[in-house]
Amino acid sequence: MKLELNVRVTPEIATNPDHLLQFVSKQNKIPKTSIKHIECTSRSIDARQRNVLFQLRLDVYINEDFIPLEYTIPSFPNVSLEEPVLIIGAGPAGLFAALRVLELGKKPIILERGKNVKDRIEDLRGINVHHIVNEDSNYCFGEGGAGTYSDGKLYTRSKKRGNIRKVLEYLVTFGATKQILVDAHPHIGTNKLPRIIQNIRECILSSGGEIHFQTRITDLILSGNSITGVKSLTGDKWMAKNIIIATGHSGREMFELLYEKGIEIQTKPLAIGVRVEHPQSLIDSIQYHCDVKNPLLPASEYSLVKQINGRGVYSFCMCPGGVIAPCATKPGEVVTNGWSSAERSRPTANSGIVVELRFDDFKPFESFGVFSALKYQSAIEQKAFQMNGGTQKAPAQRMVDFTKDRISTDLPKTSYTPGLVSVSLSDLLSPLISDSLKKGFQEFESSMKGYFTNEAIIHAPETRTSSPIQIPRDPDTLEHIRIKGLFPCGEGAGYAGGIVSAAIDGMKCAEAALTGSFTK
Repeated sequence: MKLELNVRVTPEIATNPDHLLQFVSKQNKIPKTSIKHIECTSRSIDARQRNVLFQLRLDVYINEDFIPLEYTIPSFPNVSLEEPVLIIGAGPAGLFAALRVLELGKKPIILERGKNVKDRIEDLRGINVHHIVNEDSNYCFGEGGAGTYSDGKLYTRSKKRGNIRKVLEYLVTFGATKQILVDAHPHIGTNKLPRIIQNIRECILSSGGEIHFQTRITDLILSGNSITGVKSLTGDKWMAKNIIIATGHSGREMFELLYEKGIEIQTKPLAIGVRVEHPQSLIDSIQYHCDVKNPLLPASEYSLVKQINGRGVYSFCMCPGGVIAPCATKPGEVVTNGWSSAERSRPTANSGIVVELRFDDFKPFESFGVFSALKYQSAIEQKAFQMNGGTQKAPAQRMVDFTKDRISTDLPKTSYTPGLVSVSLSDLLSPLISDSLKKGFQEFESSMKGYFTNEAIIHAPETRTSSPIQIPRDPDTLEHIRIKGLFPCGEGAGYAGGIVSAAIDGMKCAEAALTGSFTK
């Protein structure tokens, strides 16, 4: 028989199979010899009290063998001669759209402006070490999209739990640890993601699909109110009845191309702020109520939100044991973001702290019409580049100094490889953003005593939280509201916010394109 249990146990019990066996046996009066296997199906950490506990959901197999599920790479029928579906962008939305196209027996053709995961590495070194931005190959563009060199966070606010499970199981199939099926806040780690992405690519190619790297799309071929194909910068042409646009939140050239072709796009509000780095040991001591973290506990996370003058100020993409990275996509701008390895073992923790923006906030840029939010975003990035002397150094300030409008005279070395330049961040950010952040940081102290400290270094700016543009689509068909055969998809189109939600949207768009409906 299988017994399902919910238990709260110490880290020592949760992380040691023998101790867990003894605990389950004693608590439920089951002889240890009768317990054939204990499978943990859900794991979270409860750090609300001084004694930190693991909350586990267990399947206990009593006098019954456990047969583990095997996740093997699927063997799709060869689709090389089948109807093609063009997918612009090889991020999570594009790759999972391609997998769904294969499931439906059609041929995915992915067109990606960047390089494959291996070849991207040299361009990431270029921006980190030499301050050189390759606008086609960087932290945002290339195989796997922005998610490849990120923390690999896999949790989402989406209610569609079945779809989430499918995404996670696919990731396990292609090389992720089964732990992501168990943890409440699963992540993969930037050191593990490239291999997973490569395995997805090899599956698509071996099934007869195509992937073309270093292929920037510069024209859309229209026939009346239908899209029939695309052209690349080098003059190559691809034709198809269905085209999925999954270019990510930084695909500004695609937004401009759609606008030039008379295809409707809309302004979308976003959040903008900074990225803050603390010592991980400090965050651990706050969250785990201790001076020194129990080595059996993972690097601690945090999630903060306050309402400041009627708008949200909140943490975004928190990276425990992580690194702050330069994520500009064009020369002449500075953008920060964060990532962690699978182990989350670095000595610093970082998080975006951002301010909710609204349509009225973009009025100074209203002459740019639908691009007002994008221009607001890029103006901050360009100003940051100018303030640091034309490099990839991040304008920076200690947290308390920032709130007191005091230039920081000594900035420590942080995880941000290109380096820092000491500035008044109030001169970079609008009064709305800087004032909201100043109040927010001080109010965060009430939720995390010790958070508001000059040990925390603010890096600026954090601008790529989401797309500043939405490409409108019919909610029932997922097709563009006017152009037949065009399926706006994922984060760049304004319908996702992270790896999992983008992957879900990619599968939905592929399904809608090929069947006329999708699983809601």
